[in-house]
Amino acid sequence: MFDVARMDPHQHLCFLLEEVARLYSRRFEERAREMPLTLTQCKALAVLANCEGVSQARLAQISEVDPARLVRILDRLEAVGWAERRSDPHDRRAHVLAITESAKPVVERVWEIVRETSTKALMGVSSDELHLLLDVFERVHANLLALEPVAPEPVPACHQWLAHKSLRTVR
Repeated sequence: MFDVARMDPHQHLCFLLEEVARLYSRRFEERAREMPLTLTQCKALAVLANCEGVSQARLAQISEVDPARLVRILDRLEAVGWAERRSDPHDRRAHVLAITESAKPVVERVWEIVRETSTKALMGVSSDELHLLLDVFERVHANLLALEPVAPEPVPACHQWLAHKSLRTVR
């Protein structure tokens, strides 16, 4: 790990959050190997099970999964028969998402693995400490969501010209 004594609390928090997330994901995925799904795929399936009938865009918002990544996840879940895109009864151009009957035991297993992984990760943490931890993380999460997006790096003029030039020659 890191020499915590030489770090200020902000440095320590940054690296510790990343390390905890990495370790939690690894432990979760070790337990979920039987399915075989990643933590993000399990999250998308579990959230969908709780929010059936939502659009793909809405599921991306609710689950906080990048929309492009969610498309691949849904394609995979659909391919194994655990999710489906249905026509929206209110808009012929749109689709709503749902889990299938065969996904229900999978979702139950996901929740069991979440409980098992969390129980192991939280050994020695009291109920009061867990509530405090959740409260703090929810506030940090809200703070991060409320931040203005970081401005994209400016594209150097030579790259703009090359992109423009290459597009013109392709036409």
